[in-house]
Amino acid sequence: MIEKIEITQRFNFKRLNRHYECFTIDLVNNNAYYKISERGSGDKFLSEHSLCDDSWIDILVDLRKSMTSTIHSFNDSQKDRFLQDFNDLKLFEDFESEEFTYFEKIELIYSCTVIIYSTDNFEEYSFKNNFPPNWIGFGEILMELFGFDVLHLNYQRQLVTPLYFDIRNDGVYLKDKLPLKTIEFGHYRTYPYELPNPRLIINFSEGRIDGYIEKELTGSDRELILELLERYHVYMWIFDEYHRKSNARDPDDLEGYDWYLEIVFEGDIIWHIFGYNDYPDTYVGLAQEVIEITGMDLLEVDTISDGDLELFDKFGNEKINGN
Repeated sequence: MIEKIEITQRFNFKRLNRHYECFTIDLVNNNAYYKISERGSGDKFLSEHSLCDDSWIDILVDLRKSMTSTIHSFNDSQKDRFLQDFNDLKLFEDFESEEFTYFEKIELIYSCTVIIYSTDNFEEYSFKNNFPPNWIGFGEILMELFGFDVLHLNYQRQLVTPLYFDIRNDGVYLKDKLPLKTIEFGHYRTYPYELPNPRLIINFSEGRIDGYIEKELTGSDRELILELLERYHVYMWIFDEYHRKSNARDPDDLEGYDWYLEIVFEGDIIWHIFGYNDYPDTYVGLAQEVIEITGMDLLEVDTISDGDLELFDKFGNEKINGN
């Protein structure tokens, strides 16, 4: 018999703005609650550069507000109905967990761990991208039991993951391909510590490029940027198949540089990734072409060691060539 279910969700927004929560459903005592101690220490930073897109701020603030010390109670009849519906979902039948740790070299906008405690054992399932097929159905039965959106499906519609979106080499699709609103990139030293400020902001809506390059965004600029994103499979960077280098070898300098890349689409739909001194496989190829085009090392490829560069060339070329 299932006695307890723990749902731990992790949201990563711009740089230091993160949210962690653990919602525990105690089926022995007929109640549920948040473990407030699961809140991450990075939840205090909301100050951002005035030019940055702030689509994430309302989401983060509401996530924090929803995590209260309230004890949510239910009766035996409601519990029996929930357990029946949960068993009917077969939520994790034939499901393969994704391997990841609390500290990842490359972090995505969302990850989740579910632990199911039964009378004589427990099962743990983790994922970043391969959502269980009936995850939305799970959210719906939780909504029915508690009256609020435990899985934050309302906000999952604004986060680029495979739950609601089709992510391809050439862009992100809902029904149609989503038009871009802004792109923001930052790269900063972790020791000695630098404040994480954006290095480049491309505002498609206002027709501006700001940061290390400041200019009006021309039609040819737009075409070139979209071409580079597609050529180097940037939209696919959120998938593990583009993290082969980071899984193969730790960077030489573990006190090196952190970075982030955020793409916001029309409708304030957010694609976000950041890394701790490591990068997706095709990052270096993109960085080197940016140097050729601009004459500037905007993606800071010069901070990567020669040994790591060789691995990035190997794995990146394999991806670009379809291997």
